[in-house]
Amino acid sequence: MKKVAFYTLGCKLNFSETSTIGRLFTDAGYRVVEFTDAADVYVINTCSVTDHADKKCRKVVKEALKYSPNAYVTIVGCYAQLKPQEIAEIEGVDMVLGAAEKFRIVEFITDLTKQPKAVVHQQDIEKVNHNFIAAYSIGDRTRTFLKVQDGCDYPCTYCTIPLARGGSRSDTIESVVQKAQQIAASGVKEIVLTGVNLGDFGIREGRREDRFFDLVKALDEIEGIERIRISSIEPNLLSNDIIEFVATSKRFVPHFHIPLQSGSNKILGLMKRRYQRELYVDRVAKIKELMPNCCIGVDVIVGFPGETQEDFLDTYEFLNALDISYLHVFTYSEREQTEAAVMQGKVAGSTRFERNKMLHILSDKKRRAFYQSQIGAEAQVLFEDDQKNGFMHGFTKNYVKVKAKYDPLMVNELKNVKLVELSPEGEVEVAELQTVYAHH
Repeated sequence: MKKVAFYTLGCKLNFSETSTIGRLFTDAGYRVVEFTDAADVYVINTCSVTDHADKKCRKVVKEALKYSPNAYVTIVGCYAQLKPQEIAEIEGVDMVLGAAEKFRIVEFITDLTKQPKAVVHQQDIEKVNHNFIAAYSIGDRTRTFLKVQDGCDYPCTYCTIPLARGGSRSDTIESVVQKAQQIAASGVKEIVLTGVNLGDFGIREGRREDRFFDLVKALDEIEGIERIRISSIEPNLLSNDIIEFVATSKRFVPHFHIPLQSGSNKILGLMKRRYQRELYVDRVAKIKELMPNCCIGVDVIVGFPGETQEDFLDTYEFLNALDISYLHVFTYSEREQTEAAVMQGKVAGSTRFERNKMLHILSDKKRRAFYQSQIGAEAQVLFEDDQKNGFMHGFTKNYVKVKAKYDPLMVNELKNVKLVELSPEGEVEVAELQTVYAHH
């Protein structure tokens, strides 16, 4: 049996797609192995959002060939769609597949002989616009990432995603429900809904057919899934309907991740975001009013062109005052073919770095304060399959990370616990209450 190994850079959506590509290989008679297992084929799934895509790609290729010098190396993902020729030049790469081609990877890999030049199969992103390909990750963790939407129609000035993934398009509600039922049947207890612009769910063939809220209502009825998490949703698409529904839902957990990007209205305007900071305040207030213990995560970009020290402090103070739980901080970096790349007012690299550091410290402070506010509460934890120094971890519904003594019987089980104290490393230690029996 030929062996295939995978490496994924980037977002949850990429993880769900890598997992799906893995199943295509399994169906074609390959055996999926660990990266270090001298595979015959390596598939590297790339990202265009995080920094140094080409450097990371080169490094992973080099590592792969260290374990298996004659392996056939294929590069897929966002960076492969944007810069196929650049990747084709990387030493050791045999094939580059664009956005439309990556799910036909098994058809393209017919002969594993390394040729002098890499083959590129990639077409203009316009061609993939109407084609939604479903994906979900399974077997690699206790949560499953289920892709329900792809692409984006928002023209944010810093972002290459519309160029790498095309326009907004979605699965049908029936099809998502069916996949969620298969996932439930496989024993997975938590589904994380993923997409590029998840709240924009419902566009097919360029026309709006459904709304994200309709999908949420349909998924809440699925037996066998204990928890459904919304991975990330734009503030202008997070309607009161959705917030009110989640507050009383059977399966949707009190955890929202809402990209802000900047706390300065001036910068939001330059970014072409579709809201101002006042709307964001409003969304957070609405969530906390209905779900005081809800976890709220925030994406922020520092060092965007034109961001003065005053604008940054504006963002800092804004976030400091908000009742949020943690931040994902991104340092702005220029992307070719985006409006922001040619804007005036570049921020010095060292300044970007400083601002990033400040927000990281703020994030730690916010997370500790949120965790601290939960101490003494009873919660249900879904334990993961990880073991570190005799401890395992899990998450409560509202995304508090919990640490407990490792017990193989607890993996992928829901346990009722009491949150006892916050460790110096910022993890919550727990005491077990009685065992919960899944209601069937």
